[in-house]
Amino acid sequence: MTQRFPPTQTVSTGLVVAIVGFFSSFPIVLQGLAAMGASPAQAASGLMSAAIAMGLAAIILSTVYKLPISVAWSTPGAALLAVSATPVEGYSGAIGAFLCAGALTVLAGLWKPLGRLAAAIPTTLAQAMLAGVLLPLCLVPFKAAVEIPWQALPVILTWFIAGRFNRLFAVPAAVIAAAIVVTLNAGDAQLLPDQLVAAPVWTTPTFSAASAIGIGVPLFIVTMATQNIPGVAVIRSFGYKPDAGRLFSAVGGASLLSAPFGAPATCLAAITAAMCSNEDSHPDPALRYWSAIMGGVFYCLFGIFAVAITSFAANADPLLMGTLAGVALIGVMANALHASLDVPAEREAAILTLAITASGVSVFGLGAAVWGLLAGGIAYLVTNKIR
Repeated sequence: MTQRFPPTQTVSTGLVVAIVGFFSSFPIVLQGLAAMGASPAQAASGLMSAAIAMGLAAIILSTVYKLPISVAWSTPGAALLAVSATPVEGYSGAIGAFLCAGALTVLAGLWKPLGRLAAAIPTTLAQAMLAGVLLPLCLVPFKAAVEIPWQALPVILTWFIAGRFNRLFAVPAAVIAAAIVVTLNAGDAQLLPDQLVAAPVWTTPTFSAASAIGIGVPLFIVTMATQNIPGVAVIRSFGYKPDAGRLFSAVGGASLLSAPFGAPATCLAAITAAMCSNEDSHPDPALRYWSAIMGGVFYCLFGIFAVAITSFAANADPLLMGTLAGVALIGVMANALHASLDVPAEREAAILTLAITASGVSVFGLGAAVWGLLAGGIAYLVTNKIR
């Protein structure tokens, strides 16, 4: 018999999932959108549409398949945007790139050769590219500790101390510390807008080969390699049997619908998927999908009030927001760096990928992530051919 109402335990799990998923990475999303040239209103719309897209996708997919399918925005993808140059076409060019990435994700789900091609990219190189993207962002907190110590150090220390008790709540605790710092330094400034509910802002996309190759393709690759494919693996590890192709196409479709409003990429979650799928979610595996549904409901609620969050962030020192983003990504970078160096025979290619990506170089309009993955791929092929 189908459960018509969510068990109480899944409601609380869903709330924790949404708090961890949203507040652990929204500063990164805002940084990524700002780097793409988004105005404050467009950034608020992007954060809102990203939260609502992943919330609705989780609700619909979990309801249809009766599986704990947790959905997220692409945190690694947002980090990629944060270190990428603004497209020549401006923010509209970034929107075009978001649509390209979403279309590739849909295609990867429908057309198995593309899905296999994305999965065939060596894990070491994909993780090295991610580590290279994250490295400059993870250095910001320590630069801020020197330049604005009375603002940055409380955030860094809060993140570090809270992480000793519970790693999942380390970044949300740092967000609270940052909010206190901003409030104390605000003076007479108005921290909250007159209108607390976000309004969607449509941006007509502009398409170009440079933006598609320089932003869209890397966004697709990093999201598939570090979010979608691991997300399916996590769900399967708990005994569920999701249809990977359908899920890829579904989150890619959500990306296409939300991209014109500023959402970079919607994808399957890995960490919060584990939270929804384990026995702490609910003793009965058949009812754990309610945790993902409730997480989606809370994501939508957080998204509605995104304008208040972005207005608050606008009053913060940019280095303080960079500090938040940096501490939120340190754990991700550590995991990516470890995975990139896991295979001794592939370390040289991985380090080459990481170094070029972290350098931030741009040649022929293509960003460092593209050149890093290309150079690392050539080194990987040459090394393996010689062996």
